[in-house]
Amino acid sequence: MLLIISSHRDDSIHVVLPKLRERGVPLLWWDEADYPGASTLTTSCLDGRWRQVLTYRGERYDLSKVSAVWDRRPDRPSALEVPEPSQRAFAEHTAKIAVTGAYDLMVGARWMPAPPQHAAAVDNKLLHLYRAAELGLTVADTVVTNDPEVLVPLWNRAGGRMITKSLGFHPFTLDGEARHLFTATVPRRRLTGRHRLRHGPAILQPNLPKAYELRVTVVGEQVFAARIDSQTSRLTAVDWRHYDDTKVGYAAYDLPPDIADRCVRLVAGLGLTFGALDFIVTPDGRYVFLELNVNGQWAFVELRTGMPISDAIADWLTSATSWGASARPDLKDSADAH
Repeated sequence: MLLIISSHRDDSIHVVLPKLRERGVPLLWWDEADYPGASTLTTSCLDGRWRQVLTYRGERYDLSKVSAVWDRRPDRPSALEVPEPSQRAFAEHTAKIAVTGAYDLMVGARWMPAPPQHAAAVDNKLLHLYRAAELGLTVADTVVTNDPEVLVPLWNRAGGRMITKSLGFHPFTLDGEARHLFTATVPRRRLTGRHRLRHGPAILQPNLPKAYELRVTVVGEQVFAARIDSQTSRLTAVDWRHYDDTKVGYAAYDLPPDIADRCVRLVAGLGLTFGALDFIVTPDGRYVFLELNVNGQWAFVELRTGMPISDAIADWLTSATSWGASARPDLKDSADAH
C-alpha cells in the first residue's frame, strides 16, 4: 500500500495520481489536517505486538501494510471542533506528537523525500551549502549573520553588488497582508538601516552575474535539469520565483555528468530520496550551487518542459514492492475522494 500525506489542495498529487492508477497501486491520500477531527489513529503494543490502524472515511488501514510513503506538503493536525483556543492548540499539539510517533514506527516503508523528522532536521541552507562544497560544487561566498557591523564591509567586498535572502520560509504579515521574502538586492541606501539586521539573521551573498539559471530535480538517482532564462525579464532577474512566463523561457537542459552526479550524491548524502536544487550558470560557464529544496515544487518544470518527472516519482513510489502480490482487497483507494 502507498500512503500519500499531503494537503488536499496540492495540485502536484493530481499530476502523479493517474500514473499511480495506471500502475495498479492501492493507495490512500490522507492529510494530517484530517486528524484528529476527521480520522482516528490507534498505535498499540499488546502482548508484545505493535499495531497501527488509521480509520478514515469509514475505512480502516493497517499501517504495517504501507510499503512507501510520499510525504509532500501536509497541513497541520486540526481540532476545529474544540472551541476554546488554548484547548484546541493543546489537542493539535498532542495530535502532532502522536502522528509523528506513528511515522517513526513505520520502519518497513521507504519515504519520499524522507521521514518527516529527518527531512526537517536536514532542511537547512547552511548545511546544504557545506555539503555541496564538500562534494566539489561551486558555491557563492556566503555570510549568515545578524551583526550589522559586517554589512558594509561585505557590501564593499562585493563591489556594491549584494543580495540577501532568508534562511527559510515562515509566514508573516505586513500591514495586514501575508508576505513572503524573496531574494533581493542590497542597494547603498539600505545600508543606513543596517541596524535592523540585529533582529534576525540573513544570508548575504554577492549578486553573481547570470547567463541563466537551472532548477535540477532529483528523484532517486534520476536527474531532470531545466534551464530558466531568468535574465530576459527584469521581474525575474534577481529571483525567478516572481515568474514572468510571457518573457521567460523554460527548456530541458543537458546537465554535465559530473554536476548531475554531485546533485544525486548531495541529495542521497542528506538521507533524502528527492530534492529540487537551484543553480546559477555564469556567463563564463561556471555552475554555482545556490540551495536545495527538500520538498520543492517540480510540477511547473514538467508543465513547461515536458520532462517526465511525475513518471519518475510514480516509478520510485511503486518500486517499493510487488504491488500485484501485496494488494489486499480490503484496502480502499481513497484518492478518488479527492
